Amino acid sequence: MTREFLKMHGLGNDFVVIDARQTPYTPAEAEVRAISDRRTGVGCDQFIVLEPAQTAGTAAFMRIRNADGSEAAACGNASRCVGWLLMEESGAERVAFETRAGILESFRADNGPNGGRVTVNMGPARLDWAQIPLAGPDDTLRVDVAHGGFNGPVAVNMGNPHAVFFVDDVNAVPLAEVGPVFEHHPAFPERTNVEFAQVLSPTQIRMRVWERGAGITSACGSGACATAVAAARRGLTGRKADVILDGGTLTIEWLEDGTVLMTGPIALSFSGRLSPDLVPAG
Repeated sequence: MTREFLKMHGLGNDFVVIDARQTPYTPAEAEVRAISDRRTGVGCDQFIVLEPAQTAGTAAFMRIRNADGSEAAACGNASRCVGWLLMEESGAERVAFETRAGILESFRADNGPNGGRVTVNMGPARLDWAQIPLAGPDDTLRVDVAHGGFNGPVAVNMGNPHAVFFVDDVNAVPLAEVGPVFEHHPAFPERTNVEFAQVLSPTQIRMRVWERGAGITSACGSGACATAVAAARRGLTGRKADVILDGGTLTIEWLEDGTVLMTGPIALSFSGRLSPDLVPAG
């Protein structure tokens, strides 16, 4: 059976999106990896399946898989893309949908080209060591891990775990070398996303990211949220900042109630149909 898909991205952080609300679809890890492969498949950082809503008042359940086939609870850029799709479908200016991290609400920030900018409320930033989770009690403002001259990250959970390192020159970080080491560090029993951030001003942060299960990506929405929260906790910025990623800029605001708003552009790249031959036998 072939399935229709959309290819979307937020600042180059790209997704295959499949609507399975009418026809159930639960791909195996090997199938997700095959479709996500950039040489022989469609290619994406995350693989998104829209399932029927489980809670009254929500439009869908967003299932998130990383390119390696593992499941994630949150993905900020994908949440903005899915929010836009559901608003386009309903004609509404605001929509709620479910994820493993909880119910998210998305709304239009403007009506610019190719989808404009979309805001999503990513829910609360979780800051306790057990919520990250860490392997044991530790100060999440400066976690006791170190490698390659980098140490003491801020740990934040934005529906998924993040370790944020503040550095003087983010472009000098050997991200491909140190990223996987910290992702798999025993201090993070569920692995972690890894961000390196350089504070440019009280309202601007430059960030690069190694995503858990995906590697280096041009943008990470939940990572931008975690980085802005981490910077505010350290007293390096206020509660609202522009986070400049390799793919562009996201505006993050950590509200007084503890929830985090993320605003940025989305784009629909193309649509297509998956070939049954794409999926490996067995």
